[in-house]
Amino acid sequence: MWRLFEWLLVDVYGTGMNLLSELLGVRMLGYPYMQRAYLAAVCIAVIGPLVGTFLVHRELSMLADTLAHTAFAGVAVGLFLNAALSLSLSPLLTAMIVAVGTALLVELLIDYADAYSDTSLAIVLTTGFALGSVLITATDGGIAVGIDAYLFGSLSTVSKDNVGLLVAMSLLIGTLVTVAYRPLLYVTVDATAARAARINVRLYKRLMVVLTALVVVSAMQIMGVILVAAMLVVPVATAGFVAQSFKQSILLAILAAEFAVLSGVTLAYVYGIAAGGSIVLSAAAVYATVLVVTKVDIRWVLRLLPTRSGPSVEHAEQGLEADGGERE
Repeated sequence: MWRLFEWLLVDVYGTGMNLLSELLGVRMLGYPYMQRAYLAAVCIAVIGPLVGTFLVHRELSMLADTLAHTAFAGVAVGLFLNAALSLSLSPLLTAMIVAVGTALLVELLIDYADAYSDTSLAIVLTTGFALGSVLITATDGGIAVGIDAYLFGSLSTVSKDNVGLLVAMSLLIGTLVTVAYRPLLYVTVDATAARAARINVRLYKRLMVVLTALVVVSAMQIMGVILVAAMLVVPVATAGFVAQSFKQSILLAILAAEFAVLSGVTLAYVYGIAAGGSIVLSAAAVYATVLVVTKVDIRWVLRLLPTRSGPSVEHAEQGLEADGGERE
């Protein structure tokens, strides 16, 4: 299976990107690490909003940030064990184990500890980040260099293994959401009605938090744990201004995310800045643009513009009334 993926990545996708680089005259598209970065970013832009739409509508936007910080602790655990015990554990594997365990813990706290969701998230977030900080300092800062790429993300460190993980997670998450879409939607919109319809609400809530953990861990290599949560929330918030249905919200959120990641990765290469930060800033710019376009009253804007010929909007409305017309 891995050989098939490597063939598709190098011989099919890589060759196609090389041809595109020659046709457009854009050299960066011909670099293997940039080809991997673009593919990884495209995958993140799909799975982030796909899962994030359910989170935002459940009012659990902070869950992604919480799991990102606990994934940081998972990375620290892996690097600490490697340094202290001379092991060769993958930090992404330990991060995934810790993040999935934390996701299930959060659901247990909300269900059984009578704690409000934001309180539970705050407790787990701070505890996870504190654990990561302690483990870093426990080795006299020796693993701090290794953890920087996970904190802030990096284009140059996106390996074939990272891209393979992202593609596999994208297929897995996309399949699970497609198969369980209807019960997930019922649980998200009205959990009480879902219980009345004999849907296992607890099961699907846990499925959603586990999927969130998988998205966070899969995306941290390019986005960084500090910023990865933004791709589950910001594009969904952008789509909320114009979407007319839940499915439309998912689709528009993915489109907004794709524009943000492609712009962000390109800017990161051109200006030598952090990929995660440029992607999030691009997503925020899309959000602000849609907000202005959908919320600003065009008549109010026209009143601010100087008019050299013809009556102003206000005078036109007054003239209409004087002629016996009606104002809208």
